[in-house]
Amino acid sequence: MTDDVVIGALDLALRVDEALAVQARAFGLSDDEIAVRRQIVLRHLGHPGARALGATTPDGRLVGFVYGMPNDRAHWWSTVVEPYLRSRELDFWLDDSFVITELHVEPAYQNRGIGRTLITTITDSAAEPRSILSAIDWESPARGLYRSLGYQDLARQVLFPSAPKPYAVMGAPLPLRRPSA
Repeated sequence: MTDDVVIGALDLALRVDEALAVQARAFGLSDDEIAVRRQIVLRHLGHPGARALGATTPDGRLVGFVYGMPNDRAHWWSTVVEPYLRSRELDFWLDDSFVITELHVEPAYQNRGIGRTLITTITDSAAEPRSILSAIDWESPARGLYRSLGYQDLARQVLFPSAPKPYAVMGAPLPLRRPSA
């Protein structure tokens, strides 16, 4: 990771617009999608155990963030993915899991270990024995990162309402795998 970026606690409610601007640049979101996601992020932050980390430059500019929470089968995301996992007898992954809800890094700061540090740091403090997440179902650098940390595909071609592309649900035991010395 670069010396000019610091990973630390993030008051995501206070900096939600900055975080969504990072997500928009990293993920290609429209203004309408940002407005919808803003409400989702703020709602998520009210869930017990929700927490966020940010990656900031020395001048305080947010260049990456991650947030997540202990999974709850009643959450919308879980209700969508549960049938896909149940069909493979893997729905137990929805219990005692820490969900990575979002992880995004500014394109200019990608491939520097920032995303890896964000996700390993937030999961290192999780009380749950495993982590789950969803990612667009194509062989992206993000999916490569998740695999390098020990995440494996639990379900593929998962369709979320209003999402134009299918997703993969991935899971990993905690702590996440680290590179060999």
